[in-house]
Amino acid sequence: MLPRIVFLDRDSLPLTLLPLKAKHQWQEYANTAAADVAGRLHNAEIAISNKVPINAATIAACPNLKLIAVAATGYNQIDLAACKARGIRVCNIRDYALSGVPEHALMLMLALRRQLLAYRLDVLAGKWQQAQSFCHFAAPIHDLAGSTLVIIGSGALGQAMAGLARALGMQVLFADRKNASETREGYVAFNQALALADIVSLHCPLNADTRHLIAEAELALMKSDAVLINTARGGLVDEAALLSALQAGRLGGAGLDVLIEEPPRNGNILLDIELPNLIITPHIAWAGRFTMQQLADQLMANIDAFLAGEAKNILV
Repeated sequence: MLPRIVFLDRDSLPLTLLPLKAKHQWQEYANTAAADVAGRLHNAEIAISNKVPINAATIAACPNLKLIAVAATGYNQIDLAACKARGIRVCNIRDYALSGVPEHALMLMLALRRQLLAYRLDVLAGKWQQAQSFCHFAAPIHDLAGSTLVIIGSGALGQAMAGLARALGMQVLFADRKNASETREGYVAFNQALALADIVSLHCPLNADTRHLIAEAELALMKSDAVLINTARGGLVDEAALLSALQAGRLGGAGLDVLIEEPPRNGNILLDIELPNLIITPHIAWAGRFTMQQLADQLMANIDAFLAGEAKNILV
């Protein structure tokens, strides 16, 4: 019997997938609602999920499941403990977005520090046309060169971000873990790093220790003209606290590619307001064609390796 492979959310990867080397049965769905996951995976040996949750109840209902191939780096939607208990392998994608995500974060930094949206709105409102001089001065502009970038998360993405920042003349600091008892060599204590930052960029995973990593107390430590960038996971930031800081002028700006709920079908307080120093993009930092193809190729290589009896990018 050929192994049955089911891709639960094929529309999340809108490009060509490399053919698998081994013979197999393939079934794909554009998207899958939570109520349909167990039914669609009931006879599957391999499940592919980008963001569709696979919980303990689903795993219990799928006796043939042997591999869950996550079509992303983040895997918080998969119950790893339940997989381990059942002997189900889980693999993910690694180090594929080392160009795309830092580029997107850099774009947000540039737009916010150089007040792109504010000046665009001024031009559209006719303020430059009414200026007494050749240029129109309004929102204060900050150069990236000479500014201090604090990176939270020192993995491959954090290091790639640091490389881009240094090339532009920025001073780069890596923040140590929040509430760490002592500061590791090469890092700056978490609270101290926030206080020094002109820009804070998040490149860490979302877990029990990092949920609401940046909340009211942390935002209060930052400079009033500092910028927060999040291209990692929405849950890292307390959205209500962020909005409050922006509205009160206690933070210079925020650039987010992620929100706590995605897609935000139930609304989001950050989407209900228009601020020139708040930029939100719809989780597309990873979506450059080159970057996405890197992900797709690695996904299929992970499955090929499993079917050949090898371990590749295995989490459990």
